[in-house]
Amino acid sequence: MPRYALQVEYHGGPFCGWQRQAGGLASVQQALEEALGRLEPGDHRIVAAGRTDAGVHATGQVAHADLGKPWQPFRLSEALNWHLKPLPVAVTACAAVAQDFHARFSAVERRYLYRIVARRAPVTLDRGLVWQVPRPLDVEAMRAAAAHLLGRHDFTTFRSVMCQADSPVKTLDEIGIEETTYPGGHETRFTLRARSFLHNQVRSIVGTLERVGAGSWRPGDVARALAARDRAACGPVAPPDGLYLTGVGYPERSFRGLTGRKGGCLPP
Repeated sequence: MPRYALQVEYHGGPFCGWQRQAGGLASVQQALEEALGRLEPGDHRIVAAGRTDAGVHATGQVAHADLGKPWQPFRLSEALNWHLKPLPVAVTACAAVAQDFHARFSAVERRYLYRIVARRAPVTLDRGLVWQVPRPLDVEAMRAAAAHLLGRHDFTTFRSVMCQADSPVKTLDEIGIEETTYPGGHETRFTLRARSFLHNQVRSIVGTLERVGAGSWRPGDVARALAARDRAACGPVAPPDGLYLTGVGYPERSFRGLTGRKGGCLPP
């Protein structure tokens, strides 16, 4: 059966998350599987690089699916997008891949973006797409705090109690923090990169760093929270609204012989 990798963008607001749930709750996975079913009758199962939570968005989620007949990748993406309307889900790229390609297990890195907007007036156009706070954040203090989290650590403090990962030890390769202007205020953007993340790790880190930026924590408090290896030592968990899965990286060998790639439309 031909296998296809799909790059997927979605607004997480209307969904219970990526993963299909019992009880009829709408999920991104279900939306895509039902769209595939309209192209080829049958029971389709699609696998993603990361299972985003309810309300979390994506600009660069990657998933794979097996189909019964060969498709030209561009035509497959166009057909899926037609059947996904009017849901806020879109296939932005498609590629034929080898049978040993796996959206989750072949990935060598995930990249996330988190957006915080600081202003007094309510956010309107970006409602549901950012976390709004009332005052500007101290970017330099947050950068100093984030430095304690880089590298390989036991991230038990920043791990959801519902996390099913075998180990809390992860390597955080990058935390970038930048401030930009925003109408009537400021926007702070956090970019995080790692091979994989624990459940709620990104939101736990950003929520804790926000406390530093607001002046409630000192940068050294983050180091002590990390060393505690205790979920109770974590700061508040940031809301899902501002979180985006922006990209998934794969080794080049994963794409040998694929067709339909233009300009690296799937992350290299």
